[in-house]
Amino acid sequence: MNINWMNELIWVARIAAATLCGACIGYERENNLKTAGIRTHSIVALTSCLMMLVSKYGFADVLGANVNLDPSRIAAGIVTAIGFLGAGVIFTRKLTVSGLTTSAGLWATVGIGVAMGSGMYIIAVFATLLVLGLQFFFHRSARLVRNASVEKVTLRVRQDADVRAILADCIELSKVRVQSFSAVKLPDGLLEVKVLLVLPEVCEIRKILDTLNKAEEIVAAEVTAEG
Repeated sequence: MNINWMNELIWVARIAAATLCGACIGYERENNLKTAGIRTHSIVALTSCLMMLVSKYGFADVLGANVNLDPSRIAAGIVTAIGFLGAGVIFTRKLTVSGLTTSAGLWATVGIGVAMGSGMYIIAVFATLLVLGLQFFFHRSARLVRNASVEKVTLRVRQDADVRAILADCIELSKVRVQSFSAVKLPDGLLEVKVLLVLPEVCEIRKILDTLNKAEEIVAAEVTAEG
């Protein structure tokens, strides 16, 4: 079997570029404390790009006068398959629906991966920038419109604790939104988690701290000066 190394390198570059685009979208989602983050979006973009490459180039050796192939079939299957993953991140609690934006982001990531696998580099990169721009702009706009305040909270939690789940449970009822999130391991074995919270006008940070300090996994929670 003869291998065209130039084509192989081009295909590898497409997969790498698709993975990078997915990682950028996933970083924004993970930074807002969403379950589907960098790994999920990267794998979705990588896989959709790989499947499109196989669909477009993988069956060239079986083509003949009486053999016709439809490369769009696998692409259609990718779009159908992502519906199951997208539905898995949508949650309904009473009158509140969450996860719609993350689900839409996964769908967009599939489209970006397929476009990259097809060799449409410019529209794939443009779509990635557009998704990131929409996420960033409307998050900041929503914060300004609601007259919200921003508080930086530092938590000390046990290393085995699921920080995202704890925060989600503690702040859900208060309508508080997580703007950014970072964690570092301390010498004593605990995790120091810095969270930037966006509070509605009627919400008091003191009540949020009281709720967080009641969680068994949290050793301490306090407001720190932004810097």
